[in-house]
Amino acid sequence: MQATGITMDDGKNTNMVLVFGLTILFSFFVAMAMHMLVIHQIHIVSLLTHQPDSKDPNSESMTLLKRIMELFGTSYRTFKHGAFHGTLAGIMLAVPIIGVPALFERRSFKYVAINAGYWIVCMALMGGIICQFAKVSMP
Repeated sequence: MQATGITMDDGKNTNMVLVFGLTILFSFFVAMAMHMLVIHQIHIVSLLTHQPDSKDPNSESMTLLKRIMELFGTSYRTFKHGAFHGTLAGIMLAVPIIGVPALFERRSFKYVAINAGYWIVCMALMGGIICQFAKVSMP
């Protein structure tokens, strides 16, 4: 509360249902982006399924996609790998997104550390869970 300048009275006048509802919605948005960052196979699927011949399951691009997924479909699909990429995303995305406005608002280092730390941990956990359990769908 000290780092943000919020008082106990400010907290009493807050619509917590709205705060938590939007928090869940925004976290879902982050998780959707995290999916693309931690599962490498998504890029191959996206590249090959957007080829002109991708509607034909026997086409060159679809044959290649099937073969690549047979060979590498489960590569780098661990909690540890996802958490690593989530942590990197937190450092490379969350810190600047929080840090730049904090510089202009003259917020303290503690403010940035608390908020960026929260997102680094969240993104590490999201990345780990998504990488471990998400499925890559093929057409």
